[in-house]
Amino acid sequence: MTVTATSVDRPDRLRPPPAKGARARLIRLVPALVSALSGVLLYVSFPPRTLWWLALPAFAGFAWALRGRTWKTALGLGYLFGLGFLLPLLVWTGVEVGPGPWIALVVIEAVYVALVGVGIAAVSRLPGWPVWAAALWTAGEAVRARMPFGGFPWGKVAFGQADGVFLPLAALGGTPVLGFGVVLCGFGLYEIVRLLLRRRDGEVRRSAAAVALLSVAVPVVGAVGARALVSDKAEAGTATVAVIQGNVPRAGLEFNAQRRAVLDYHARETRRLAAEVAAGRAPRPDFVLWPENSSDIDPFAAPDAAAVIQGAAEAIGAPVSVGSVVERDGKLLNEQILWDPVKGPLQTYDKRQVQPFGEYLPMRSLIGAINSEWTGMVRQDFSRGGKPGVFGFGRVKVGLATCYEAAFDWAVRDTVTHGAQMISVPSNNATFDRSEMTYQQLAMSRVRAVEHSRTVTVPVTSGVSAVIMPDGRVARHTGMFVPAHIDMKVPLRTSETPATRLGILPELALLLVAAGGLGWAGAVAVCGRRAGGAQP
Repeated sequence: MTVTATSVDRPDRLRPPPAKGARARLIRLVPALVSALSGVLLYVSFPPRTLWWLALPAFAGFAWALRGRTWKTALGLGYLFGLGFLLPLLVWTGVEVGPGPWIALVVIEAVYVALVGVGIAAVSRLPGWPVWAAALWTAGEAVRARMPFGGFPWGKVAFGQADGVFLPLAALGGTPVLGFGVVLCGFGLYEIVRLLLRRRDGEVRRSAAAVALLSVAVPVVGAVGARALVSDKAEAGTATVAVIQGNVPRAGLEFNAQRRAVLDYHARETRRLAAEVAAGRAPRPDFVLWPENSSDIDPFAAPDAAAVIQGAAEAIGAPVSVGSVVERDGKLLNEQILWDPVKGPLQTYDKRQVQPFGEYLPMRSLIGAINSEWTGMVRQDFSRGGKPGVFGFGRVKVGLATCYEAAFDWAVRDTVTHGAQMISVPSNNATFDRSEMTYQQLAMSRVRAVEHSRTVTVPVTSGVSAVIMPDGRVARHTGMFVPAHIDMKVPLRTSETPATRLGILPELALLLVAAGGLGWAGAVAVCGRRAGGAQP
């Protein structure tokens, strides 16, 4: 290897001479094909498959397609990558409402990926470009998680790594650092291959080779080192928790019309557990967790619903967290209720991150003008809660992040900073039938377990319900669309990981890195244009 004096990488000499005619058109299609297929490869790396490592060649192929492209070409290639990734990933959003909302969501979300592609192409010839490019991807995820309508973090690279070697990075800096490490490693792999091919010309800089190797080595070494932060040992004793999956009368949106049946199913499964406890076949739980929407009948307004919940709590002899739909002060709330067998309802938690187009309808008049059926599916908007949910089950503090909230970093973290010794993610996935949605959400909870070093329970109306250890391992789980329960002892933890303590700071740091890379690329482009204009 030899060292060159240039500070910015120069064009590849390995590209073939321009082709003509039909062959030229076919060659021009290759980057588009590679970009789209790389997006599909990234999708395949996500659960329920355990092919997490496919994210690396996915980003390597994306880097090859984008390197040195103009902003217009990069915009198109980035959009194709986004479509290849998000179209199959989010197909579950159209299970009950048809392809219209699914396609609309993907078309919008892919714009963010396209813009990131423009940024990656801009920094692709800078020294150390894998670092700038990976930071730009993280910046794109950060924006996508916040806008529009409160954001949609589904599909963050970190959520595809629940089974991967990089997972301990979540404890170090949360989902931004985990995702950054994976993308950086993918870009680094491409750079290593590119430099090996260029070595034939004898013009590979030592600094470029070092950056390429470090781009792969640092995430791997960091993940290995961060394993010390991952533990499933109890720090505040243990608790016996019961997770109830009552099932629903049938899959789909219609189950809400049978709200009493859903409530009865969960009460029946709780009484079944109570019979096992009485027979000595199961330990008595310290508390019981029901899923979101386990009682869509407001127990504060309907005495018969309250009586069913009270009877179930008395039968099991333990407090029950019930997911309900409550109307209070003119507001519709997605609420968790702590129901004591002696004292009745003691605490409530109102979901704070409500789902656009699912729990409230932005631009209602415009949507209604396009398709009146869509407005009928969300007749009344849910209101947002304002306080973190931490239920006190005696000595045990359980943090609550209801369903969609598990995708948002802040919504899980602040339960831990408010004292939660374990986390529960009550969910209702019945709307999405047997799609991959439930497995994608389960993977999110596994990442959260490692991120904050807490046991995470996932009670779901129709499955998959699970208990996840603080090391991200699924200890027990149920099937789908069957009544079931999990009753087991779990560790309670009180220490905070670096990710918990640092909060948003790692993400902000990566945003600054991304901004620095774009600024440098912009300065280089301006200087290049001026130098070109000065030539005779």
